[in-house]
Amino acid sequence: CGSHSSAPPEIRKFAVKEMGTPDVRIDTRLNKAVWAKGVRNVPYRMRVRLSRKRNEDEDSPNKLYTLVTYVPVTTHRGLQTVNVDEN
Repeated sequence: CGSHSSAPPEIRKFAVKEMGTPDVRIDTRLNKAVWAKGVRNVPYRMRVRLSRKRNEDEDSPNKLYTLVTYVPVTTHRGLQTVNVDEN
C-alpha cells in the first residue's frame, strides 16, 4: 500500500477484484494488524483470508459478502494461494 490512509481501501479493492462481491467487510483483527505499527509504518504485505459468505440480512442488494480476515505469518516467502472449502 503506497500511502498510509489508503490501506483499508486498498484491501477492499483487492477483495472486490478477487471475489467479485462489492460488499466487503474487514475483520477488526486485520484492521488492528494494519495499524499496529502506527499510521506511518503500515506493512507492505499482509497475508489475508478471503471468505465469501451468504448475506443474512435479506434487504441488502448483495446476496453475498466477502469477509477479510488476518492470517499471521512469520515470512512471506514461498506462500501459495490456498483454497479452503468451508462447508
